[in-house]
Amino acid sequence: MPALEQMNQILHILFVFLPFLWALGILPPPDALFLWAMEQILEFGLGGSSMSTHLRLLVMFILSAGTAVTSYFIPSTVGVVLFMTGFGFLLSLNLSDVGHKIGTKSKNLPSGPEKHFSWKECLFYIIILVFALLETGLLHHFAGFSQISKSSSQAIVGYGLMILLIILWILREIQSVYIIGIFRNPFYPKDVQTVTVFFEKQTRLMKIGIVRRILLTLVSPFAMIAFLSLDSSLQGLHSVSVSIGFTRAFRMVWQNTENALLETVIVSTVHLISSTDIWWNRNLDTGIRLLLVGIIRDRLIRFISKLQFAVTVLLTSWTEKKQRRKTTATLCILNIIFSPFVLVIIVFSTLLSSPLLPLFTLPVFLVGFPRPIQSWPGAAGTTACVCADTVYYYQMVPRLTAVLQTAMAAGSLGLLLPGSHYLGRFQDRLIWIRILECGYTYCCINIKGLELQETSCHTAEARRVDEVFEDAFEQEYTGVCSLNEHFGNVLTPCTVLPVKLYSDARNVLSGVIDSHENLKEFKGDLIKVLVWILVQYCSKRPGMKENVHNTENKGKAPLILPASNTSPPPKSPEDVDSLNSETFDDWSDDNIFDDEPTIKKVIEEKQLKDLPGTNSFIPGSVESQRVGDHSTGTVPENDLYKAVLLGYPAVDKGKQEDMPYIPLMEFSCSHSHLVCLPAEWRTSCMPNSKMKELSSLFPEDWYQFVLRQLECFHSEEKASNVLEEIANDKVLKDFYVHTVMTCYFSFFGIDNMAPSPGHILRVYSGVLPWSVALDWLTEKPELFQLALKAFRYTLKLMIDKASLGPIEDFRELIKYLEEYECDWYIGLVSDEKWKEAVLQEKPYLFSLGYDSNMVRPGENLESTK
Repeated sequence: MPALEQMNQILHILFVFLPFLWALGILPPPDALFLWAMEQILEFGLGGSSMSTHLRLLVMFILSAGTAVTSYFIPSTVGVVLFMTGFGFLLSLNLSDVGHKIGTKSKNLPSGPEKHFSWKECLFYIIILVFALLETGLLHHFAGFSQISKSSSQAIVGYGLMILLIILWILREIQSVYIIGIFRNPFYPKDVQTVTVFFEKQTRLMKIGIVRRILLTLVSPFAMIAFLSLDSSLQGLHSVSVSIGFTRAFRMVWQNTENALLETVIVSTVHLISSTDIWWNRNLDTGIRLLLVGIIRDRLIRFISKLQFAVTVLLTSWTEKKQRRKTTATLCILNIIFSPFVLVIIVFSTLLSSPLLPLFTLPVFLVGFPRPIQSWPGAAGTTACVCADTVYYYQMVPRLTAVLQTAMAAGSLGLLLPGSHYLGRFQDRLIWIRILECGYTYCCINIKGLELQETSCHTAEARRVDEVFEDAFEQEYTGVCSLNEHFGNVLTPCTVLPVKLYSDARNVLSGVIDSHENLKEFKGDLIKVLVWILVQYCSKRPGMKENVHNTENKGKAPLILPASNTSPPPKSPEDVDSLNSETFDDWSDDNIFDDEPTIKKVIEEKQLKDLPGTNSFIPGSVESQRVGDHSTGTVPENDLYKAVLLGYPAVDKGKQEDMPYIPLMEFSCSHSHLVCLPAEWRTSCMPNSKMKELSSLFPEDWYQFVLRQLECFHSEEKASNVLEEIANDKVLKDFYVHTVMTCYFSFFGIDNMAPSPGHILRVYSGVLPWSVALDWLTEKPELFQLALKAFRYTLKLMIDKASLGPIEDFRELIKYLEEYECDWYIGLVSDEKWKEAVLQEKPYLFSLGYDSNMVRPGENLESTK
C-alpha cells in the first residue's frame, strides 16, 4: 500500500535521529508521553481541560471519548444534539472533587454549613441543564436549516456573539490595574493605601464584575448553544467529523466559555466575509472548524510566550551583571546569526507543547520533552516542606481562596487557563498560585507558600517583585492613562486582594525594657497581674459555678485545713549540704550579651538549645531549671540562662529550719470556697520570716477590688453582699498572699533588686533562677503555667504603659488584662499554643526574643504579629 510505504520511509528517517533526540532530552519517558497524549486529545479533540491529577485525567479521558463514540451511533438528530448538550454540561462540572473547588466553604471561615451551599449549587446546575436541553431541542427541531449567510438565523446569533465578546473583553480589562498590560486603567483605584477609599472604588468594580459573571455563565453558553443548534452540519449523521467536532463544541461551551466564545466568533466572521467556494467552507463542517481554530489559537499564544521568553533570556544574559559571562557576547552574536534556526526550535517546541529549555541558563535553547501540565509525581501539596511558618499559610489559604473566587469571577486575574501562574506578595511572604484545571463555575488551583528571604539572592528577587508592585499600586499617577513602566516584564500586576492575615512587626525595645523606672514598676504590676489571673482561674474552675446556687442556701461551712508542717521535698546531701552540681551555670547579667557562646535567636521559631556544661564543682553553684510541656527537669543551660548563687548557711544536725506553719483555720464566709485556691497550691515552702517580708508587698486594695468585680453569682441582689464578704475573708486572703508571693519570689530568686532585661527574657522563655520556691512551683505544672502567663502579661503591660501612657485606675488595668485574655496570645513562637492561636485567628500575637547579631548590649527585640 502506498500509505504504508510512505510511513516506512518516514520512520526510517526518524529512527536515525532517535539517539540524537535521546541525548538532547527531547524523547519523553513512556509515562509522560502517555499522559501528554491523553491531555492533548482531551483538551483539543474532546473539548475538556487538563486535570489536576493523573487519575482524574484518565477517568475524564475515558468518559469524554465514550461520549464522542456513543454520539456516533445515535440515529436521531434531536437525540444527538440533546446527548451532546447534556453530557457536555455534566462533564464540565467538578462533581468528583468538590474539595478542590474554589467555591468550597472552609471550616476556618465564618460561613454557613457546607450542605446548604451544595444544595443550592445542585439546584442551580439542574435548572441550567434543563433550560439548555429545552433550548437545544426546540431550536433544532423547529428552526429551518440553511447555509450560513448574512440573513440567516445562525448569522444573526453570530452577530450577537461578536457584541457579547467585545462587552466581556471590556468588562474584564476594567477589573485589572493595566489594560492589555500596557495602559494604566483609569477606573482602577489609584490610592490602594487608603483602605476605605480603596474598598469604595473596589465595590463599584465588583458590581461590574457581577454583570460580567452573569454574561459569562448564563448568557454566553446559551447563545453559543443556539448558534450550534442552528448549524446545518448536524443534519448529516454517522459522520466521524460531526461526532468529534460537535462533541468538542458542545463541551467547550461550558468547559472554557471565554475561549469557546472567541473561537465561535472567529468561525462565524470568517464564514461571513469569505466566499462559500473556498476549501475552508466547502469541505469542513462547523465542529471541525472550531477544533482547528482552537488548536491554532493555543499554539499561537504558546509561540508568542516562548518567543518572549527567549528574547528575555537573551537580553538579561547581557544586561544583568550576575548572569553575564565571558561567552555571553559570543552566544548573543550566534543567536542573531542563526536566528532562523532558533525560530525553528521555538516553533518545534510550540507544536509539541513542550518547554523551551535554556542550557545552563545560557541563551542556548533546546526543546524539552513533552509532558502534561500537571507534572508533579504526586498530588499537589504532597511534597511541601513543613516549617514554623507553615501555620501562617494554613491560616491564610482559606481566606485567600474565598477572595480568589470573587476576583476570578469578576475577571480581575484575566483569562484563566490551566498552567497559568500567579504570584502574591505580602511583607515577607510570597504565594505561588498555579491553575491546574478549569471548568464551569469552578477552578482547581494549587497554592504554595515560598521560602522566606534567607539569602541575598532571595532578597534581591523579592525586592524586584516589590518594585513592580509598588509602581503599579503605590505610585501616584497624574495622567489619565499612564504607561506600565515594566511592560515586557514576566510579572504583570493584576489586582490587590483584601485578605485577612497576620502582619509581622518587629520593634527594638531599647529604652523600654532597660529603663529603671519601667523595671521598678514591673515588679509591682507583676503581683497585681498574678492576683487577677489566679482569682479569674479559681472563679472559673470546673465545678465552681455549679455550686454557686447550692452554697447560697447553706450556712457557713468551715473549711478545715491540715497543718502544713511538711518540709520541702527531701534533698540529696549534695543538694542540701554542699549545694554542688555537675554543671556550673552563670546567671550573671554581665555576660548576657557577650559573643561567646553564640546565642540563638529567641524571637524566631527556633527553640532554645542546651549547651554542655562544664565539670566545675564550686560551692554554692546550682543548676537553673526550665519547665516546658508540663514537665520538669534539671537541664544544663548556656550562659544566657545560668545562675551564680551564694550558698545558704549550714544547718546543724537535729535542728529544724524556720519552716512555715499554717494552723487549722476556717473561712469567715461560706462562699469563699468558690474562689479558693486548690489544696495543693495552699502549701508553702518559704520561711515565715521571708513570707512576712513579702506579704507587705501584697496589694490588698487591688485584691479586694478584683474580687468585687467577679460575676459568678446569678442573683444580682445578693451578689454585691456576697462578694463583699468574700473580699473581707482574711483566711482566703492569707491563702492568696502565700501563693502569689511564693510565685513572685520564684521569679526573682533571693535577689529582690529590679530585674535586668536579660532576666526578663530568661523568665519570659520559661527559665527561672534557682530558689527555695522553684521546686515547689515546678511540681505544680498548672500553677507554673498561670504564673508564667502572668509574667508575660506584665511585660506586655509594661510596653503598653511606655507607649500609651500610665494607667489611671484599677478599672483601666482590668480592661487591659481582659483585652490580653480575649484578643491576644502572649508567649513564644515555638509554643504549640502559638500555632493554635494562629489557626483560631487570635487578633494579636506577641512574642519576645533576643538576637545577638541584630542588637547591641541593652537592646532586646519584641515581635508583635
